[in-house]
Amino acid sequence: MIFIELFITFFTIGLFTIGGGYAMLSLIQTQVVTVHNWIDENTFTDIVAISQMTPGPVGINSATYIGYTVLADSGASQFLCILGSFTTSLAVVLPSFLIVLAMCKVFYKFSNNVVFTGVMNGLKPAVTGLIGASALLLITKENFPDWKSWILFIAAFAASWFWKANPILCIIAGGIIGFLIY
Repeated sequence: MIFIELFITFFTIGLFTIGGGYAMLSLIQTQVVTVHNWIDENTFTDIVAISQMTPGPVGINSATYIGYTVLADSGASQFLCILGSFTTSLAVVLPSFLIVLAMCKVFYKFSNNVVFTGVMNGLKPAVTGLIGASALLLITKENFPDWKSWILFIAAFAASWFWKANPILCIIAGGIIGFLIY
């Protein structure tokens, strides 16, 4: 039964998330922590941190780790925990795969359609909002940024927005400066 619940939950998250892994984090947090109470808030924050450090998209990595953790916390065997990881990973990517497959078939047919173009342009602010919501959900009492972090954020934002700085260089510079000031 838990496999069906995990599949439906993560399939729904994958179906209604536009904008990638970071946009999906707020939906994952709501479903996994609040609605189903499978894990607590601190565990979710740890999962996101681990998912960011491992190769691959953060949303899929989070889904994989959550699938394993939910089964492990229920006392399931190692095999069932791995099956839980597979279930959540498949469920979260399957909607995107099916939607892209369908869109490839009809994209050229509707690419000059005004309604289609309007819908695609309307999705951009929604994606930005979902990513912002994810960032706000990850700010907890334990990891609330201090003033030095806010200065680094503002400097990186200004460098990339106003001076069109290379994002990789911003990340490297932020890492070096963070290492020096902390």
